[in-house]
Amino acid sequence: MSGWRRFLPKPGTSGTGEPGKGVSSFHLWWLDEPREPVVSVAVTLEVLELPSVSRLYFWALQATFSGDGRSFGGAHLGLQWNPRYPGSRAANWGGYANVGDVTSILEGSVSPLRSTPNDPNTRDYPWQQGVPYRLRISRSDAGWRGEITDTTTGQVQLVRDLFAPGDRLTSATTWSEVFARCDHPSAMVRWSQPEWATASGDVVSPTRVRATFPSGGDCPNTEIGVDAVGVWQRTNTSRTHRDGDVLALPA
Repeated sequence: MSGWRRFLPKPGTSGTGEPGKGVSSFHLWWLDEPREPVVSVAVTLEVLELPSVSRLYFWALQATFSGDGRSFGGAHLGLQWNPRYPGSRAANWGGYANVGDVTSILEGSVSPLRSTPNDPNTRDYPWQQGVPYRLRISRSDAGWRGEITDTTTGQVQLVRDLFAPGDRLTSATTWSEVFARCDHPSAMVRWSQPEWATASGDVVSPTRVRATFPSGGDCPNTEIGVDAVGVWQRTNTSRTHRDGDVLALPA
């Protein structure tokens, strides 16, 4: 497990009951974006500590589709702990043509993955605890492609393509959205090796991320931190960081 337990924070007691809007979210925004157009983004996600309740947990890489000085919406690619799916495991690649309008859901290609509830955005995907999965969003002939690679086997899984315009990606971020009570047992993920790939083929890694903890009733006991591998996010623990804090990533 790469020694991550050495960095495990102690569970906290602050924050009880349901989050004010039914979900608690916290983000890690990639800083120092390349000046050259970015055509793909990738990051490795590892679920270190499984959720233990029958609630939705969603961990994703998000980016905005841009071009000609315009925004064409954005989307998120990630893993879910989702009680509606086999073993509560699923993958999601979906988004909005207008990020301010939740009815502007992007259409996409038919996924090769089945979906037990027949949801075009969310598909059955049997991810496992402790396995690093590489999430990648990239330009395709049809639009923007979402792929997940099991780094232990090398198997690349196409989720699908989203039909959205734009020739570059901006505003990359990784996040957790948790639809559980604030006092439900802790769950923990780690993000590592974030990368931008530019139009000329350069691969650039951010060295810093900015944390945001939205207000409005979100759980006050979510937390982030950096270990020897990457940056982690955890629920139901003591918070020491503040909204807007900048964290240096391990080299």
